[in-house]
Amino acid sequence: MTHADADVAEAEQQADAQTVTTTPAVVRLNPDDNVLVAARRVTAGTELPSVGLKCRDDIPAGHKVAARAVAEGEAVRKYGQIIGFATQDIAEGQHVHSHNCGMGDFERDYDHGVEARPTEYVPEPQRATFQGIVRPDGQVATRNYIGVLTTVNCSATVARAVASAFNDAALEAYPNVDGVVAFAHGTGCGMAGSGEGMELLQRTLHGYMMHPNFAGVLLIGLGCEMNQISRIVERFGLERGNSFDYMKIQEAGGTRAAIQDGVERVKAMLPAANEATRQPVPASQIKLALQCGGSDGYSGITANPALGAAVDKLVRHGGTAILSETPEIYGAEHLLTRRAVSREVGEKLLERIRWWEDYTARNSGTMDNNPSPGNKEGGLTTILEKSLGAAAKGGTTRLENVYGYAEPIEGPGFVFMDSPGYDPCSVTGQIASGANVVCFTTGRGSVSGFKPSPSLKLCTNSTTYQRMSEDMDINCGPVLDEGVSVEEMGDRIFDLVLRTASGEQSCSEALDFGDNEFVPWQIGAVM
Repeated sequence: MTHADADVAEAEQQADAQTVTTTPAVVRLNPDDNVLVAARRVTAGTELPSVGLKCRDDIPAGHKVAARAVAEGEAVRKYGQIIGFATQDIAEGQHVHSHNCGMGDFERDYDHGVEARPTEYVPEPQRATFQGIVRPDGQVATRNYIGVLTTVNCSATVARAVASAFNDAALEAYPNVDGVVAFAHGTGCGMAGSGEGMELLQRTLHGYMMHPNFAGVLLIGLGCEMNQISRIVERFGLERGNSFDYMKIQEAGGTRAAIQDGVERVKAMLPAANEATRQPVPASQIKLALQCGGSDGYSGITANPALGAAVDKLVRHGGTAILSETPEIYGAEHLLTRRAVSREVGEKLLERIRWWEDYTARNSGTMDNNPSPGNKEGGLTTILEKSLGAAAKGGTTRLENVYGYAEPIEGPGFVFMDSPGYDPCSVTGQIASGANVVCFTTGRGSVSGFKPSPSLKLCTNSTTYQRMSEDMDINCGPVLDEGVSVEEMGDRIFDLVLRTASGEQSCSEALDFGDNEFVPWQIGAVM
């Protein structure tokens, strides 16, 4: 055992000692389930009189124990839904995980719209507000950055050098500016000049350029790349002004000259950017990105349902919530189609599911390549189980629409945006679509941030929260540890979202995350 492993084990033992008297040993999530979830570590031989069984194996925290005998080939059920099939006979009280549970085909009941209900909106005079920044075009910002974007990887170094020239001291005269940030990426050339790959890249860049959290944007290219500035400007009808400018390194005279040129162009944007001030605006102006990463067996029990409760509240207040990560709703998509506002919306989601099945097959993968090793160590066995927990982030209101990656989201209400399950890539698309706050649930302990939008980490369990409190904004563990209701935890999350949108710093912002998580989805051949 390494020192790091020993430290983790000690932290878990301490957390167990603190919660053993208040936390139940196991939790049954649905009467139809044939597995229970260990709310803390349970050793072999432990009697569980509350559920009438004895554990035959050691059950790690967050993992599953058979509530009854499960025959080989029989469906394994959690949340009242199929999460896999027994690959061998499983005895009552045995550990249920990847050694005896695997994927299998089964019919989903899509039943479009059967559970869609009109949203019960809070009357406008009673709706929540936050302190936002109203832009000239009417969009509302939660932060006030200047962005330095790149057309191609070749301009990344210059862009970063331009942004780094504006450290804290350089911005002292501009207290209303949150920072100057470079958004570099690894593509933009060696790719087809048209088609899906270029479409996604340009749509993502344009979404960032138009994002209300930017008071100004400087776009930097090399000059000879496939992703030409002239094509972007023409395609989106962009014009130079106080809030948008562009330049090419080759035309500027090389690296040093381009850095100096870029610095001067950003300096010209600062006075106008500093004029931004906050004012009360309705919560309907919040577009909330919903994300999970480093998930564990608690994700679908604590943080994700609590975030879903916060989403329901936001939607009732007229706001927008964006669920994504299409591979991570695989196996739970029928729960979303049943909430679709129309059959057309439900079919749009299923079309994306079929696209992903074909995409993974063409690349010699399967949809069950996810969960990750960390997810499995945390108790998640199959993508079906992970997806059912992940879908809980979306709450219970009807599904209003389905969007492509980085497509502008008009809202309001609960919507879905197609994306990979890779967190930085998914959030990049959500922000390009207009998300101005991010809520990110994690059980294993993801560390990341997503400028220009503030990101909140919602921890699924108290052990990880105590070990990584500097990175976690809210502990959802009390849902299990202390009997806090999902609804009450949802209220806490909703209040934190409003405070963060008003300018309160998140943990990831305090640690200066957010520059390196700009990852546009790259599709197609690299040539």
